[in-house]
Amino acid sequence: MYKKLVINVSEPETRVALLEDGTMTELMIERRDDANIAGNVYKGKVCRVLPGMQAAFLDIGLHQSAFIHVSDLNIDNYEEGGVDIFSAPPLLDVPLMDDEGASGSDETLQPARQSIEDTITEGQEILVQVAKSPLGSKGARVTSNISLPGRFLVLMPHSDRIGVSRRIEDERERERLKESVLSLSQGQMGYIVRTAAEGIGEEKLAYEMGFLKNLWENIQIKFKTSSAPSLLHKELNVSLRAVRDLLTHEADKVIIDSHSEYRLVLAFLDGIMPSLKSSVELFDGPEPIFDAFNLIGDISRALNRKVWLKSGGYIVLEHTEALMAIDVNTGRYVGKHNLEETILKTNLEAVKEIAYQIRLRDIGGIIIIDFIDMERKSNQEKVFNALRGEMKKDKSKTHILPISEMGLVQMTRKRIREPLPRILCEPCFYCDGKGYLLSKRTVCYNIYRDILRESRDSVGGRFALRVHPDIAELLHGEENYLVSSLERTVGKHIVIYPDEKFHMEQYDILEILKT
Repeated sequence: MYKKLVINVSEPETRVALLEDGTMTELMIERRDDANIAGNVYKGKVCRVLPGMQAAFLDIGLHQSAFIHVSDLNIDNYEEGGVDIFSAPPLLDVPLMDDEGASGSDETLQPARQSIEDTITEGQEILVQVAKSPLGSKGARVTSNISLPGRFLVLMPHSDRIGVSRRIEDERERERLKESVLSLSQGQMGYIVRTAAEGIGEEKLAYEMGFLKNLWENIQIKFKTSSAPSLLHKELNVSLRAVRDLLTHEADKVIIDSHSEYRLVLAFLDGIMPSLKSSVELFDGPEPIFDAFNLIGDISRALNRKVWLKSGGYIVLEHTEALMAIDVNTGRYVGKHNLEETILKTNLEAVKEIAYQIRLRDIGGIIIIDFIDMERKSNQEKVFNALRGEMKKDKSKTHILPISEMGLVQMTRKRIREPLPRILCEPCFYCDGKGYLLSKRTVCYNIYRDILRESRDSVGGRFALRVHPDIAELLHGEENYLVSSLERTVGKHIVIYPDEKFHMEQYDILEILKT
């Protein structure tokens, strides 16, 4: 399967699409004020301890307090009035697991855990890392079990265990990597060997170990010298994360439409894997890069409540507060032979689309799938096995239960990022929150790209833009930099006309000829 990363960089946002044989399977979006802070390390201050929940709220410098559970605390000593935590806690015999499925031991020995009130106190300063970014009204979930990812290794300062990605299947190679890392680390800190390390020599592993150790030492120094709350370490931007995590094992080529980002990626690869620089390509086509790869339609489908199948059936995706419900229907498909065969074919076709939409939309948490009822047990097993097979392509950890007597499949999926519909959409005020429409910022960014597209064949002296009054207000205010940037780029003046008759998503771009 040929895979490539397509990176679109513009002033308001960066979009990274993973394509498998020309079909977009993952989409990552990072905006200027993006709340995707997973991986960032902070010096936080405990502002409230909740014994009833065995948790605490921390101030890490965001507008929402971060949440930490006692199970995520890794503190073995502290002093009154502050914390000086850098030594490793007593070792636990637990399996190591990362996003690639790395594992250490098969045995688990969980000691009795202290209560939250005996572990930390209000006003205390602790070192934490964001495990889950803020989502809606929920603040960030943080942990004091720090992990710092590199190209080949993930450093875990508070452990001395060695794990190897389960995607490395050759037992001799797994053992070689484990022994190499063990001898180089000398048991001082823990590491997870990532899939990209397969076939890599000790010299490169040692170099990355040194880099990660220096990074950890710098974080410790900043912790001692900075006041709380403060950011101590920021994760790479979305382009560099995609290159670090996906290139080689997940993608064969990277195509970027920005000269500056292209140079940044090459400089990044210079430090970690110079041999991969030949896989990076600068896109200089006449049309926008996402248009050239026909990705706009895939994004639109990922926002639809109803998704049609090729046979004429369809699935409906309903995102509730607690879970995602997916319903399968035969729709226009009537089959050729009998009802059971029609239902089986629809369900099997729906399996592929459901797995695809879950990955593309990055749906996490509890997912309930209501397949069309099948009478034969053998057909139920076919559908269940097909679903498990499709979800194995997903990097996120999933757990799937067999089809119940009611024809439902219950599954959970680890959330990595904010779901795509939450990034691109907001509750619809036209229907009092019962549905969604494109957010005002997304409309502004669509206008930005459309004006760039129109300007390629433009002969006029200026552009007239008719929009909803709220969009006009945003373009004159918070997003005014977009208009200024466009005027500099296209060399034409842009005049904005608010129109109360326009729908929030509606806009007209008119070219005014020179007089």
